[in-house]
Amino acid sequence: MKESWKQSLAIARKELGAYFGSPMALIFVAAFLVVTLFSFFWAETFFARNIADVRPLFRWMPVLMIFLVAALTMRQWSEEQRGGTLEVLLTLPVRRASLVWGKFVAVVALIAVALALTLFLPITIAMLGPLDWGPVVGGYLAAILMASAYAAIGLFVSSRTDNQIVALMVTVLICGLFYLLGAPGVTDFVGDALGEVLRAIGIGSRFESIERGVIDLRDLIYYLSLTALFLVANVVSLDAKRWSRGPRTAAHRRSAILSVVLVAANLLALNTWLFPVHGLRADLTAQGEYSLSQTTRDLIRNLPEPLLMRGYFSEKTHPLLAPLVPTIRDMMREYEIASGGKVNVEIVDPRENEDLEAEANQVYGIRPTPFRIAGRYESAVISSYFDILIRYGDQSVTLGFQDLIEVQSAGGELKVGLRNLEYDLTRSIKRVVYGFQSLDAVFASMEEPIKLTAFVTPQTLPESLAEVPQVIAKVAQDIQAESGGKFTFEMIDPDDPSSPVTRRTLFDSYGLQPFAVSLFSPDSYYLHLFLQIGKEAQLLYPAGGMSEADLRTEIEAVLKRAAPGFLKTVGLWHPSTEPIPSLYGGTVQPISSWDLVWHQLMQNYTVKAVDLSSGRVPGDVDVLVVIAPQGLGDAERFAIDQYLMRGGAVVVAAGNYILSPQQYGVGLLIESVANGLKEMLAGYGVTVGDALVMDPQNEPFPVPIQRSVGGMTVMEYRQIPYPFFVDVRRDSMATESPIVANLPAVTLQWASPLEVDEEKNQGREVVTLLQSTAGSWLQTSTNVNPDLEAYPRYGFAVEGEQKARPLAVSIRGSFESYFKGKPSPLEGEGQASALGTIEVSPESSRLVVVGSAEFVDDIVLEISRRFSQDRYLLNLQFLQNAVDWSVEDEDLLSIRSRGTYARLLRPLEKDEQSFWEGLNYALALLALIGIGVVWNVRQRSEEPMDLVTRDQGPGTRD
Repeated sequence: MKESWKQSLAIARKELGAYFGSPMALIFVAAFLVVTLFSFFWAETFFARNIADVRPLFRWMPVLMIFLVAALTMRQWSEEQRGGTLEVLLTLPVRRASLVWGKFVAVVALIAVALALTLFLPITIAMLGPLDWGPVVGGYLAAILMASAYAAIGLFVSSRTDNQIVALMVTVLICGLFYLLGAPGVTDFVGDALGEVLRAIGIGSRFESIERGVIDLRDLIYYLSLTALFLVANVVSLDAKRWSRGPRTAAHRRSAILSVVLVAANLLALNTWLFPVHGLRADLTAQGEYSLSQTTRDLIRNLPEPLLMRGYFSEKTHPLLAPLVPTIRDMMREYEIASGGKVNVEIVDPRENEDLEAEANQVYGIRPTPFRIAGRYESAVISSYFDILIRYGDQSVTLGFQDLIEVQSAGGELKVGLRNLEYDLTRSIKRVVYGFQSLDAVFASMEEPIKLTAFVTPQTLPESLAEVPQVIAKVAQDIQAESGGKFTFEMIDPDDPSSPVTRRTLFDSYGLQPFAVSLFSPDSYYLHLFLQIGKEAQLLYPAGGMSEADLRTEIEAVLKRAAPGFLKTVGLWHPSTEPIPSLYGGTVQPISSWDLVWHQLMQNYTVKAVDLSSGRVPGDVDVLVVIAPQGLGDAERFAIDQYLMRGGAVVVAAGNYILSPQQYGVGLLIESVANGLKEMLAGYGVTVGDALVMDPQNEPFPVPIQRSVGGMTVMEYRQIPYPFFVDVRRDSMATESPIVANLPAVTLQWASPLEVDEEKNQGREVVTLLQSTAGSWLQTSTNVNPDLEAYPRYGFAVEGEQKARPLAVSIRGSFESYFKGKPSPLEGEGQASALGTIEVSPESSRLVVVGSAEFVDDIVLEISRRFSQDRYLLNLQFLQNAVDWSVEDEDLLSIRSRGTYARLLRPLEKDEQSFWEGLNYALALLALIGIGVVWNVRQRSEEPMDLVTRDQGPGTRD
């Protein structure tokens, strides 16, 4: 074995010396680099994408390698045959396998050198942004494996002819056939089942699997099998040249051919056996984008009841969707395996089962989607299924193709891929599981004791509230009977001399103050409900005047909010989207809307619009999101304030400037907010400034520009740096906070600076989530249209102090009511006013303030989407993360940061000039390494080629 290895290395050195001793190696490497760099920078528009990712480097590699490898291998055996040196090689006491292996190693080594010379790209990009090295390693490994298979095919073809041109053409034909078998252009014409088989055979489709950063044993075995098959065929082909064609060698020829057939059959059997195996793989991506997270595994392993996950996929579907079906099926199987039998997976074609199709249509509302398929000579419409059903108990969620895919434009062509499959499946599982559970399940999930305490002074209660203590006692006793001993109830009268709890104790321990019986009465009373779960205590909204059903609903809502594993409810308030009076008569639709926010939040929560005019937020709301607060009265502010005082969580997009509802004339119009939450937020210790933040690090924006052409005024739109769109990167984020920990960037449009009052926030946990760069400045004018003639750099004057300014903060702790010591805005409006004002919140209260009212506006996000691709999703993700943090549901934060968000949203942190500077350093380093390698190869190639050892006799050294 050692001697064979030495012989192979000698052959490899000889071939490498021949390559580097002629212009061939230089031509090959130069052609490879030129085509690769052209496709990376121009075909895939690297700088326009603005993403720290090198996957486009490998996108054209399967096609490029066909021609380059064919050019390298065409001469290997053909030249030996034409020059008459093949007979000399075959008569030497050297194994045929050593000859084949030596030439194969030489070809692969030269390809490896060419690939190594492209390392300056990932090295340089890593200097500019957060590059994920998993796909880089996977891409280079896939390129080497694919090139090895191509090289084995080329060597075999070269051994069958003495004409190099014929060897080149046949190699390109065979390699191209293997590539085309799995290409969409071929699989589009067959059904899903046959298309899946073709994709399993195709070299290109296998390459994509490894190139994304997932090392699957099935892909490795496939490439190694293809390489081994053609290397064995090459050995047999060389050996066959020594055979005569007479009957004496017929048996030997049949045995050799049978050996190749048996090798092929065994390799085919091995690949067929491994085809359904899904778990033998390694995910090299930084955040495990293609593997189930621990959060998902914990969720499905702890399911009390079996869960059904059924995929509805038609055999004939849209050509761009068909390649996604195997990936979806494999992921669903991983859920089934990881769950330990708790998840049942079914993959069905409804067209083949009328009962299943009827159930899908009638019970789950799943219907086939019509897709238009356009070809060169004809177009057609097909209706097919591409849906996933997740069912748990009586709860179900369906995911259509719109919920699963993302569409991108690359080089004028549409590319369809999965958005973030694990996130979509896991959030749907959480939704059905948490929506199914009852109050019994609440107590079953609680590990700590639950106690409801009512502090009531029945002697001083107003007459209208006299019956409330009995209602509280009845509801509490009913719940106690259902709790299995986990729920206890106690009613305490602080005015009772025998009670250990006095009015002073309530104030010192809980900050509770009595309500006034009336505005001018000296008497006061207590009617407070405290729910304690373990060491955490939460004040329930005073329940006076509520019916038995209302009170039970209130208590259950608080219990479910505190218990793990229940679907949370988001209360959403934003300005009305109803038509408004037009300046020119009639009505007009406001320019702003928030449909994307609704869609984003509804993926994980129950979202309901809240009417704050009643002075109260519904008790089932777990977090209140207020976007662009304006036109609010004291009743609305009181509702928000008292919700926070009850231990609630509030997220406010509270910038002082909004887009004018009606845009007219030339340019953009913004206006300041009237009757918002500025004063109330200042009372909580967060002041929203009156100015606009402008930052040299910003997101471009299309702005109308007027210019004079030939005496005429021409209006054109130009994409220019826009300082009002503050681009916040990782170095300006509180990365220790889960709200922004996994976000690469956030853009805040027309943001106001925030100022945190340290004195008011003593004892609270305050985190500055986002801030501008040190070069930012302020503008108080509402003129947001640039003047590039006067200020060619930014379009605006840079004036005033330049420094970093907070743009978003999160606060957790006890707050003092904005209405403390003030008359209730609800005075004279019934029993609610008699309950008074909660003046101090518990420590569990949470507040998130963002200094931009427009960062999730549909019109603003649509503009960002057009010019920055998926960058706009980060703003929605920031809001979603803030909601997750507010309800303490951070499980999905880690999953959401995987997949599309992790892959596509890694923006470059430095500019194009920095790229070229880094490129120069990387090229210089690789040039030195390359010179050393070439010199070493040339030196070794000049040494005698030792094919055999000395003890094999004289006359055996070449």
